[in-house]
Amino acid sequence: METLKDIQTEIVEEFEMFDDWMQKYEYIIDLGKELATIEEQYKTEDNLIKGCQSMVWLHAEKQDGKIIYTADSDAIMTKGIIAILIRVLSGQQATEIISADLSFIDTIGLKEQLSVTRANGLVSMIKKMKLYALAFQN
Repeated sequence: METLKDIQTEIVEEFEMFDDWMQKYEYIIDLGKELATIEEQYKTEDNLIKGCQSMVWLHAEKQDGKIIYTADSDAIMTKGIIAILIRVLSGQQATEIISADLSFIDTIGLKEQLSVTRANGLVSMIKKMKLYALAFQN
């Protein structure tokens, strides 16, 4: 199984292939299009991430000791961002997720490229994912 660190390194390497942010944005949007959609029954108020300007639903469940996330968003860029987070955190153990150092976000320069409201949304997404992991820890 790939570790959190391995996956983050892969993502950094993928982003280094692009020359400019327009290409990186397109890549993020493509990742969002590939995201397995959350089941309709989970598109509830409880699963909405507060602090995002767009609608983002996040669902988590525990399978064989690992946390599996699914998500969806009504905004293509936001959907791409949550897709990246899911790629890193989904399928990991709760303790790994809780203590995850997601420095790859700074390494690829994502935060600087986002508007303040999107950057806040990114922080909210990470917080919600870690909260789910806390809830499933036992």
